[in-house]
Formats: sequence, C-alpha cells, structure tokens
Amino acid sequence: MTLNKPSFNPPNWIFAPVWSALYIMMGISAGWVWAKGFHHKWVKTGLYHFGFQLLLNGLWSIVFFGLKQPFYGLLVIMVLLVVLFLTIKWFNVVSKFAAILLIPYLLWVCFATALNYKIWELN
Repeated sequence: MTLNKPSFNPPNWIFAPVWSALYIMMGISAGWVWAKGFHHKWVKTGLYHFGFQLLLNGLWSIVFFGLKQPFYGLLVIMVLLVVLFLTIKWFNVVSKFAAILLIPYLLWVCFATALNYKIWELN
C-alpha cells in the first residue's frame, strides 16, 4: 500500500542525515546527563523519560512504517511529544546544555507530527 503524501513531505534522502545528526545530539545529551551521576534523583528521572521517549520513537516507526497505520502512528507520536517535552524539562534541571541539545529533535518531531497528521488526513 502506497500512502499519499503532502506537498511538504521532504525527499527521502534527507531523512538519513537528519536522523543521524539528531541521534548524535540525543546521545551526547543523554551522556551529559548520565555523567552528572545516576545516583541523583533528577538524573534518574530525566534518563527514565529519555528511555521512554526512545521506546515511543521506535514504536512510532513500527506502527507508521511497518504496520502502515497513520492514525495509530499519530496517537503514538503525540504521546512521544509529551514525553519528549518532559524529558527536556528534566534534562534542563540537570543540565541546560543537555536540554538545548534536544531542541532540534523536538522541532523535528513536531514537524513529523504535522506530516503524520496530513498523511492520515490524505489517506
């Protein structure tokens, strides 16, 4: 099944470099928080949120691409956005630098949410 895509859908070649850059920044961000000491309550809280949003990110790919279910993908990505906001909030408590590193990822997920919504609407 081929999905109809909106006019603002980026070309396929853009996804690999964008996700590579985002995952590098996410890894640095999480590592920076981890380095503050996992024994700290806020470090644990931030990293638990980080892990949960990472699982949601993977689940979204499975639901949207694997199962080709844009509506359920939209539900997953909306939960991902909430958890990502919370991750940034808790990372900011530990390290402003780590929180800032997640902003491009947040912006990309916001864009992906709009794209997901439009794909669901078109199909």
